[in-house]
Amino acid sequence: MTLRGPVSAGNAMSDDNSTFVREVNDDLRSDYFKALWARFRFVIIGAAIAIVAVTAGLRGWEYWQESTAAKSGDAFLAALELARDGNTDAALAGFQELEATGHGSYPVLARMRAATVLADQGDSAAAISAFSSIGKDASQPTAIRDAARMRAAYLLVDHGSYDDVSAEVEVLAVPGNAARHAAREALGLAAFKAGDLAKASEWFNEVINDNQTPRGVANRARVILDLIAARGGAS
Repeated sequence: MTLRGPVSAGNAMSDDNSTFVREVNDDLRSDYFKALWARFRFVIIGAAIAIVAVTAGLRGWEYWQESTAAKSGDAFLAALELARDGNTDAALAGFQELEATGHGSYPVLARMRAATVLADQGDSAAAISAFSSIGKDASQPTAIRDAARMRAAYLLVDHGSYDDVSAEVEVLAVPGNAARHAAREALGLAAFKAGDLAKASEWFNEVINDNQTPRGVANRARVILDLIAARGGAS
């Protein structure tokens, strides 16, 4: 019992010291932050206002982007419906309006669809020109440009020369290019139509010798190679 008294007193003194140190630290921190606030309060307030303003601006921009993209999407679907119903003049007007005022990917999609409408109307020259223009537009994604080149090339098989087709898609008919199968087929068809059976055979053999060629494309190539062989051409 005689040992507990001094220990308890020591503990009490230790607790008092800890409390005193903590209070001093709290006072020091309080004085430090008061000094910081007095010196930098306008900077801190300004930064807070800027953060709120930027956040509000971003939210507003996102909302505007979403709402305008939705409007463009509705307009695109409406123009597609007009085209399906055979109202081609109104469809073309809708697509042309989207080209000028649409948002996101809709302007280039509208250009592609407008060119398709022109082709369906029988205006092959205008359709080829439109597709070729998209294919050369460096501001568009590569996939869109390649698709436009291919559309122009297939139209040119019937309405142009081998050289016209080559100018559009021979650059795509290389190993590793995702559009190479279609490009080789278009080039082979153009050569076959022009009566250049040796060149046609070359392209169609490239088609069937590529083990990644889609089955349908490879089957068509084999049919034409059989026709070439039947005519006494290269195979």
